Amino acid sequence: METIDLSNSVIDFLVLALPIVIPIFLAILLFDIWVSFARERFLSSQEYSLLKIMPPTDVLKTPLAMELFINGLHQTFGEATLKDVYWKGSVRPTFSLEMTSNEGHVNFYLWTRKSIVGFIESQIYAQYPGIEIIEADDYATKFEFDESKHKMWALEYNFTEDNSVPIKTYVDYGLDKPTKDEEMVDPITPMLEFLGSAREGERIWFQILIKAHKKEDKKPGTLFGKTDLWEENHKAQIKKIQELNQEEDSEGNKRTLPPSEIQKERIQAIERSQGKLAFDVGIRSIYISDKDSFNPVNIGGLIGAFKQYSSKNLNGFKPGNKTKIDHWWQDPFGKNIKLIEKQFLDHYRERAYFYKEFMGKKRPVLVMNAEELATIYHFPGSVAMTPSLERVQSRKSNAPSDLPI
Repeated sequence: METIDLSNSVIDFLVLALPIVIPIFLAILLFDIWVSFARERFLSSQEYSLLKIMPPTDVLKTPLAMELFINGLHQTFGEATLKDVYWKGSVRPTFSLEMTSNEGHVNFYLWTRKSIVGFIESQIYAQYPGIEIIEADDYATKFEFDESKHKMWALEYNFTEDNSVPIKTYVDYGLDKPTKDEEMVDPITPMLEFLGSAREGERIWFQILIKAHKKEDKKPGTLFGKTDLWEENHKAQIKKIQELNQEEDSEGNKRTLPPSEIQKERIQAIERSQGKLAFDVGIRSIYISDKDSFNPVNIGGLIGAFKQYSSKNLNGFKPGNKTKIDHWWQDPFGKNIKLIEKQFLDHYRERAYFYKEFMGKKRPVLVMNAEELATIYHFPGSVAMTPSLERVQSRKSNAPSDLPI
C-alpha cells in the first residue's frame, strides 16, 4: 500500500509540475534559438575586408611593435546593452591574423570589418611606417576546391596546459630589446620557411582568430554571476607551486621553501601574462594540394608549426579538431570525412570559430595575451631569409614638404 501511495504522489507531483516546467524549458530553448538567429543575422549583415600586408626588408622593430598594435585590436564595442546583444545580435569584432603560402608565395593578411579598416591601417602605420597595406581579394574564397582534383588536411590547435599558463614568448627569446639581425633568433622564421617550401599546386594557410576577452565565465554557486576564470586560474597556478614547496617538520610546523629556478621562471611568466590585455583565440591551419603532388610530410609541418613556442615549463600547442577519422568503423563509406573537410574549409573562408560549432560540438577557446599573439604573428626583419615572402621593395617615406604645387 505504501508503494502505491508513493507512486500516486509522484504522479500527482508530475501532473502539477509539468505545466510549469515545460513552458520554462521551451522558453529557454526558444531564447537560445532566437539569440543564435539574431547573431547570425548581424554577422551576415556586416561587410568585411582582407588586408594584404607587405613589410619592408629592414623591419627594425622588435615584436613589441606588433604587441602594441594588437593591443589596439582589444575592441569591445557592440555589446553595450542587453538590446544590442539579445535583440540585435550584435557582437564585438573578430579579427583574423593570417599567414599563407600559395604555391610558395608567402603573405601576411589581416581580416576585419570594413567599417574599421581606416582605424586598423592607422594603427599598423603608427608602428611600421615603411609598410604597405592593400585591400586584396580573398584568396580562400577565390580558390575553388574540387575533391576530384584536390586533397586536403586541416586541424585546429589546443593548449597542452590551462589557458592561464603562457607559451614561450618573444620576451623569453630575448627579442624585447633591439639586437643586430645576425645575433637575432626569431621563432617565427621556421614557420615562414615551412610556408616558403610549398611547391606548385600546394597551398598552406594559417589563421589566428581573435576577439577581446571579457568576464563571461559563469561564477560557481550563482545563477547569473560572471567571473573571469583566466584571471582566477593565474592565482591558482601560483598557489599550486607554493603548495608544492611546503614542508612540515617533526613538530608539525609548515614552512614554504623558496621556488626553484624553473618554478621561478614559471611564476614570472604567469605574473607577466596576468598584466597584459587578453584575447579569446582560435587557431587553425589547412594544407591543400593537387592530388598528384600531395606531400604527407606537410601534415607534420602543420602539427609542429608552433612547436618553437612550446616549453616543458610553460604552455604549448597540440592538435585539436582535425580532418581525420580515428577508426574505420566511424566512417565506413567515407562520407563523414568529406563533411569534416567541407566544414573546415567553409569556416576558414567565413572566419567562423567562436559562434559556430565543429561537427555539432562547441569548440574550445584559447585565451592568449597580446605578448603571446605578437610572438606567433609579427613581421620579421632580414633575419628571415624566406625569398618568397612578399615585401616592400624599397622603404617608403613622406614626400618633401617644399615640393612646388
